[in-house]
Amino acid sequence: MPNREHSASVLKVVTASALSLGFLAGPVLAQGGPPPARAHTANSTQPVTLFAATQSPITTPYVEITVEGDRRIIRTNGIPAHLTGTFPNSGNPNAIAALNLTFSLPVTPTWRGVATYRDLGEMGVAVNGVVFDPTAAEWYLGQRNGGWQYDPLGGAVALGIDANHAHVQPDGHYHYHASPKGLFDELGVSPSAHSPIVGWSLDGHPIYAYYGWDDAGDVVAVSSSWQLKSGARPSGGDNPGGTYDGTFVADYEYVAGAGTLDECNGRFAVTPEFPDGTYAYYITDMFPFIPRCFMATPAS
Repeated sequence: MPNREHSASVLKVVTASALSLGFLAGPVLAQGGPPPARAHTANSTQPVTLFAATQSPITTPYVEITVEGDRRIIRTNGIPAHLTGTFPNSGNPNAIAALNLTFSLPVTPTWRGVATYRDLGEMGVAVNGVVFDPTAAEWYLGQRNGGWQYDPLGGAVALGIDANHAHVQPDGHYHYHASPKGLFDELGVSPSAHSPIVGWSLDGHPIYAYYGWDDAGDVVAVSSSWQLKSGARPSGGDNPGGTYDGTFVADYEYVAGAGTLDECNGRFAVTPEFPDGTYAYYITDMFPFIPRCFMATPAS
């Protein structure tokens, strides 16, 4: 496949298989431990003010993708071509940095059929080399084992998220917590067509956004099967009390059949890249936004 240039990026795609048509995924190599958990007491949602994406890339974005044997290898500096918010900002003290990242994941996923969750960490990588990292290291009273993890889109904790639903790790790693508008605009995600692949899950399955085909081959919007719980949270002790309103990840529950997607925001489907069908994940505008569990074995 020839090299392709778009916007301010250099997207170099090298392939030995038709399965690698310009898409990528893999686990990020750790670069230092997380900061200590902050002790929060907020228990209700607040409007999320997204910082405008007005900043150009700090350097030339770079992504190289190869299929080597049974592995998809991706090398990237983690810099998107689209505009980003200004970092540091009032909710995020970190500056975007170009990193030297290598990802490796299976070309052929190992299906398990049982959801495997992560409360922290990357779930996949977008086609521009930016990771999908849907959760945040923020818990009620700072207690990771307490069961009350704040959702980044709940707004109770200010995280300095920009218009791409992204912000920056202490090591400079820019990452998406929900739909990256700038990337989707670049890729032409539209309700009039099946979504292009927007990334790959760490287990090797493709990730799409919003729109797929139904059994008749018509373009339809996919939908999450997660819903807010009803009533009030437990209170007292280490429990926050208040109403299940989306402040915490635990405010939501999976209701099978409530939408078109399973608990990992995925389904089996025929897609343009997989005419014989595949299991695929989808990004949605409703919780969980980005898939938060795997149906196949993720790369380690």
